Amino acid sequence: MHDRTHILNRLKRIEGQVRGIAGMVKEDRYCIDVLTQVRAARAALARVESALLKDHLHHCIEDAIAFGQRRRAAQESRRTD
Repeated sequence: MHDRTHILNRLKRIEGQVRGIAGMVKEDRYCIDVLTQVRAARAALARVESALLKDHLHHCIEDAIAFGQRRRAAQESRRTD
């Protein structure tokens, strides 16, 4: 993974976001407000997932193809489906 620091920083922010959601539930906050925060956390996780998949495609798969390991690259790409 080439941008590990960026991914880890995003995950730390998401972790804080989830803790905030837990606090909202504990405080019996308005359901729509909690759901809005859950949706935001899910969107943030989706962005992390996209970044990880993009990194995998551009580095792991391309490297495998460049080094003549097409079979391994094909198997790797099927595992991410």
